Amino acid sequence: MMDPTPSDNPIRTSVTEPIWKITPERAISVDRPLCIGVLNITPDSFSDGGELSSVGSAVDRARVMVDEGADGLDIGGESTRPGAVRVDEDEQIRRVVPVIEAIRSAGFRVPITIDTTSASVASAALDAGADAINDVSAGTDDGSMLGLAGERGCGVILMHRAMLPENDRYSDQYVERPIGGSVVEHVVAALGARRDAAIVAGVEPRCIVLDPGLGFGKDVGQNLALIRRTDLLVGLGHPVLSGLSRKSFVGRVSIGGESLPRDRLAGTLALSVLHLGYGARLFRVHDVGAHRRALDAAWACISG
Repeated sequence: MMDPTPSDNPIRTSVTEPIWKITPERAISVDRPLCIGVLNITPDSFSDGGELSSVGSAVDRARVMVDEGADGLDIGGESTRPGAVRVDEDEQIRRVVPVIEAIRSAGFRVPITIDTTSASVASAALDAGADAINDVSAGTDDGSMLGLAGERGCGVILMHRAMLPENDRYSDQYVERPIGGSVVEHVVAALGARRDAAIVAGVEPRCIVLDPGLGFGKDVGQNLALIRRTDLLVGLGHPVLSGLSRKSFVGRVSIGGESLPRDRLAGTLALSVLHLGYGARLFRVHDVGAHRRALDAAWACISG
């Protein structure tokens, strides 16, 4: 099948300004690469689970990330790694709300996204001081999520996910591909449809960011294909987020096939820089300082 073009989608939007509107009153520029630091308030995330065991340690990590150049923070209370067990809404709220409140009380004004597929968790996080929603299910897990985003006028990241985390036991080593045919065609069409659903639910087009979901039900070759054809996703008219930091497929394409997430920094930086060149503008990362330097250096060349 031929790769899709943006005109295949029924609702055409065009971002005339390089911005992401994250609240009714606030928009951030995406005319350069933005680093969003990962703050997982979880015991079982694939890379940093259990590292932030208290509100104080989370605030300290946030401070380090902001000092290193983070443009935003992504806070989540439920792991979405392959094989992860679902966390109930009350427990997610118990984990993330005190952290968001403490970060705001400490005086940090950087944008905060809440990483959840639950509308009740998202609502509690927004009330606590979060700005936008990062939903790895693109609003499919909870039918109230897109309506909430529309009602609040907040930003929303819509990610493509090929299978539920609890059903994904293979990471990047699939016996059979969850997505057959052209992965690029599939992801662009799926995210275009979820974008349409968000707009119908009242989400302003400028509030939407799209994420191809690297590592979520894709094998190594499919992840690389999605990076290479980011232009087609950009063609839907919204900023694109890159979320490849420390993931298994990064280790697989690195010399030595690094099996430990913390050893995948070099490969992560290389692919993040390439993803920038292909059109991604937001980067959800664990290693903020290294990404800030690498992406800024690459941007000086790309934009010059």
